[in-house]
Formats: sequence, structure tokens, C-alpha cells
Amino acid sequence: MTLSPETLAALAEADLDASYVETLAAAAIEEDLAGGVDVTSTATVPADLQGTAAFVCRADGVVAGIPVAMAVLDAVGEAEFLTRSADGSGVQRGVSVLEVRGPVRLLLTAERSALNLLCHLSGIATVTRRWADAVAGTGAHIRDTRKTTPGLRLLEKYAVRCGGGVNHRMSLSDAALVKDNHVIAAGGVAAAFDAVRREFPDLEVEVECDTVAQVREVVAAGADLVLLDNMSLPDMRAAVEVCRAAGVMTEASGGLQLDNARAVAETGVDFLSIGALTHSAPVLDLGVDLRLGT
Repeated sequence: MTLSPETLAALAEADLDASYVETLAAAAIEEDLAGGVDVTSTATVPADLQGTAAFVCRADGVVAGIPVAMAVLDAVGEAEFLTRSADGSGVQRGVSVLEVRGPVRLLLTAERSALNLLCHLSGIATVTRRWADAVAGTGAHIRDTRKTTPGLRLLEKYAVRCGGGVNHRMSLSDAALVKDNHVIAAGGVAAAFDAVRREFPDLEVEVECDTVAQVREVVAAGADLVLLDNMSLPDMRAAVEVCRAAGVMTEASGGLQLDNARAVAETGVDFLSIGALTHSAPVLDLGVDLRLGT
């Protein structure tokens, strides 16, 4: 498999790792073919039949994953990309976000795998945009979590960015996040923070707190970021006041819904942590419309 110059350019624009996407695209096609061929397309479609496939929105949303869909098409064979929408752009029902011309067998074999990834990533971007719009103007940012599909984290977090969100750590080694079980194991919230700081002095350390008293404790210890877990709005405002006075950033987590997002953002938190962006986003409905001929 070789990625086309058009796909490589699209991946570069998106700042996506071409090798990672190429490997993923090849694996998706291999999974679908399972070592064989697309028996339906092979039997019903003449080998020399050419056509154009248009990836069309069946609903309004935000598109993400166009370069990934292109890589999937490259994994099947050579095709010509005619038009494509920019990832992160708002799209309406009936709009074509990608058009590609080539052998119809190729287009049909790649269709499902390309759609699976494109619909999934666009769904994440669409949901993220709703959250970002809900807190617009407050100064707060919508942030993802590590609640991602194994093997798809890079793409799912990319889709969050396409929707106007920002990324939390990409892995367990990027930064430290001291949560309740770490606190139990270490013997206290300050003890857990101190242990991480000693072992990894150059890493950002975020600490989860359930109470304002814990917030005061970890701020005094020197935490870089405090996660406010399932706090009431009054407690959240009090915690933000403590952190802001010390120049420490805050992140709200737990019990967050679209209908309370703005109220949470208006407490002054810097981030709203939303696991549902990646683990529960419904797909954006897209389909492929085929036109025969060159």
C-alpha cells in the first residue's frame, strides 16, 4: 500500500501521522476482506467499470476524518480525489464532503471501512462542537479524556480538536493525574502529589479533589492543575477562587451535561472534562452515492 500524494498532503494539513494512518487503513481493509476478496463486488461489477463515489452527509454536523477515509481508499487501489471538505468545517444534510473517481470495485470495497471511520470521527467532532458552543465566551475549554477506543486514540482526540475542543494527555506517560485510588495507595492527597513530584519533577501534576479542603491542601503542596470531581457549583466556585489566587488551573469533571455546561463554565473553571466526547458520541450519518462512468 502506498498513500497518494493527495492523501499525504491532506494528512500533513491535519498534522496526522501518515505512518499510523496508513497502518490503520490497511488493517481496516484487511479485516473486511479477511484474506479473501469482496465477493459481491467481484461478481457483480465489471473489472473495467469506472465511477465516482460521493460521501454525502445525511445530517448536519461537523466533519472530521476526511484524510483517513482517503487513506482507506488508497489501501484498496489507485483512485482520483476530486473534491474534499476541510476537517472541522460545519456541514449540512445533502452536502458531499469527499468525491473520488476510480474503478467501481475499488470504491465499493473501500466504502464501508472508510465510512465507519469517517462517521465515527465526524460524530465526535459534532458532539464536541455542541459542548464548545455551550460554553462559548466563558473562557472555559472543553477537554477530552483517555476514555478512547484502543488503537484509535490519536484519531479520536484529533476529532475533538476538529470540533473545537482541546486535548488532555495522550498517554499515561505524558503527565501525572493523581486520582482517588492513587490517594488511597499513597496515604493521602498531599502524599500522593509529593510522591509524583519527587519521582517525575519535570512533569505536570494534576490532582483530583472531592472537597475544597483537599483543594487547599494540594494547592499548598504545589499542584499544577486541580481536577474538581463531582463538586456542587458553590464548592466549585470556592475551589476556583483558591486555585486562581495561587495561579493554579482547574478542571471540572463528573456529572456534566450539555444543559449544565454553561453554569459550570461560569464558575471560572479552565476546563470541562467530558469523557462522553469519545466514548459515547453517536456517529454522524454519511453515505456513499455512486455515479457510473468517467
